[in-house]
Amino acid sequence: MNLGFGEIAIILIVALLIFGPSKLPKLGRAAGETLQEFKKGMRQVMDDDDKNGKKQVMDDEKSNEKIEG
Repeated sequence: MNLGFGEIAIILIVALLIFGPSKLPKLGRAAGETLQEFKKGMRQVMDDDDKNGKKQVMDDEKSNEKIEG
């Protein structure tokens, strides 16, 4: 879903008409903070998955060593 310049301009004009010029900076800041928190949470989930995956591989290797040895 790629938005061109025209679509973004229309969205901004509609937002300006609905919320007014005094509310737009607050809405933009809130949207940015929300996106930042979402990215931070996703990064933590991905890091946890990576750690769990590495632990599983290490556990599997230890199990294989016990079976072979």
